[in-house]
Amino acid sequence: MIDRLEKEVDMLERHLQVLRMVIENEPIGIVKMSNETGYPHHKVRYSLRVLEEENLIEPSSQGAITTERTHEFVDELDEKLDETVDKLGSMRIDDAAELEN
Repeated sequence: MIDRLEKEVDMLERHLQVLRMVIENEPIGIVKMSNETGYPHHKVRYSLRVLEEENLIEPSSQGAITTERTHEFVDELDEKLDETVDKLGSMRIDDAAELEN
């Protein structure tokens, strides 16, 4: 059950790392991102496609670039992550004794 969540978190981490690279190095291409992150080209390409579908980046002849939506997303990101961490924390089963009752 938790395995799927871990995979999703790993994928989100990759998407955000690719987005960070675009923000810091735009325009940037797949090969450079793959070389710098160590992710295979197909995983970088997938992350770019997801980011493009979310209107966070767009392709250019020079490589991926940010959009007007990118900075709004980044501004909201920490708050959304904090909310998610809090929600996950509330799901803890802290005391095994509670299970025995």
